[in-house]
Amino acid sequence: MSGKFLLRLARPDDLAAVDALLARSYPRLLRPDYPPSIMVTLVPLLARARPELLASGRYFLAEDAEGRILGAGGFSLSGWGGRDGAADRPIAEIRHVATDPDATRQGIGRRLMHAIFGAAEAEGVARYHCLSTLTAVPFYASVGFVVQGPIHVPLAPGLAFPAVRMQRGA
Repeated sequence: MSGKFLLRLARPDDLAAVDALLARSYPRLLRPDYPPSIMVTLVPLLARARPELLASGRYFLAEDAEGRILGAGGFSLSGWGGRDGAADRPIAEIRHVATDPDATRQGIGRRLMHAIFGAAEAEGVARYHCLSTLTAVPFYASVGFVVQGPIHVPLAPGLAFPAVRMQRGA
């Protein structure tokens, strides 16, 4: 991987490419922090692109010069709140951020997050929530998120994925 990439908004027809990215990324990057039982049963449930995100205008892709997707991530609006009592400001939920395991440490995740922050702030967002994998906690902390505590995300009846609730902003 060369380190050069472009950011663009995702389109609905990017679904297969984002699925392929998630299928490359999650199993390799999460393996050190999750037991085999989680990797086999729950990671396949996570590693699926969300068509509604791709069509939202709030989901970004990083691609190389050949059009290969190297990273993805976005946000959705999930409620209201804000700093200094500004309860009428939307809250952004960070969604499905991933980097190709062969392209980590090239600034892709950081550029995606800055694009997310810029787009969300243009919509009036002052606070961000994130359900981080155990693996990604240091990354999110590096872009201003603070750990709120552990959480188990239900993915199927009787199956929950261990994650960490994080927040950025007041």
